[in-house]
Amino acid sequence: MFKLRVTKYYSFYNDFEKGFIKAEVIGYHDYLEYNGEAGAKQAGKLRLEGKDYIVSNGDICHFRFNV
Repeated sequence: MFKLRVTKYYSFYNDFEKGFIKAEVIGYHDYLEYNGEAGAKQAGKLRLEGKDYIVSNGDICHFRFNV
């Protein structure tokens, strides 16, 4: 049972890693200050990050992914 769960997790992670393109990231405080995603994007607070980015506490992320 444990091995099955680990295998499913690994399979998901492996697929995600293969299909990952970029992450669209907005800081939480920017999200609040500019009244959401659209406002933060218009203010230039949305940034694209690659696979080496370390997510910070409060980051709001949308992952660009290719299947």
